[in-house]
Parts: sequence; structure tokens; C-alpha cells
Amino acid sequence: MSDGSALLLYDGTCGFCAESVQFVLRHDRRRRTLRFSSLQGPTALEIRERHPELDVVDSVIWFEPADAANPEQVLTKSSAVLRVLRYLGGVWRPLGILAAVVPRFLRDALYDLIARHRHRLVRGGPACLVPTPEERGRFLD
Repeated sequence: MSDGSALLLYDGTCGFCAESVQFVLRHDRRRRTLRFSSLQGPTALEIRERHPELDVVDSVIWFEPADAANPEQVLTKSSAVLRVLRYLGGVWRPLGILAAVVPRFLRDALYDLIARHRHRLVRGGPACLVPTPEERGRFLD
């Protein structure tokens, strides 16, 4: 995690979340610097220890480590999703910028609705996230 790359923390027990990570991997054609870690793993635990406010958050988390000019950045819920869209670039970047016009409380309400039902949104039950050999290095744990 010390390489300065952004990190996306996701629910490793959720098929919808695994499919969302697969979506990011499929559309990340340009940078390929975003790293991934399960919310249940040691990397997420380390981040949550530094950010105890995350203990009550049921959300994907976008984490950027501190650098010389900026402190650590932690985004949750719709803000994290919009940051992922901007990261992906292409058609996703303007979509993320446009969606940011919607007030955060409305975006987060929609996010919470989807999050409450995420375990039922995947056909065939939970999906296992199996990265390709090329992708494996982007997963911390």
C-alpha cells in the first residue's frame, strides 16, 4: 500500500460487490493503478483503525494514502462511486461529474437503497471474485 496508489475497499462476501469490482477491472484500460482489498481483510482493518468513523459505514470505500501535499483521503457511498467513475475516465468520467450535481444526501439515499438489497441483486447467488493472473497483483488481500 506504500506505493501511493488509490485503493478500493469492497465487501468480499457480496456477489454484487464482486461484480462491481469486475466492472472496474474491465473498464480500467488506461491507468491500471487502482488497487483492491476486501473490507474483511487486514488492509481494511488497518485503515479502519486510523479512521474509526468507518466502523458504522456499510459502503464501498475509496482510499488514497497521504503524500507530501495531501492528507489521506477516504470517500464512502456515492462519493466513492463517483470517484471510481472519474478514475476510469472515458465516458465514465463525465457521467461521474454530471452525477455529482445531484445533492449528496439524494445520491447516498439511492446508494443505501442499493446497498440494502445488494445480496439479492446478483442472479444465481453470491459470486466469487477470481482475478486473472495479470489482475492478481492489484489485490492486496
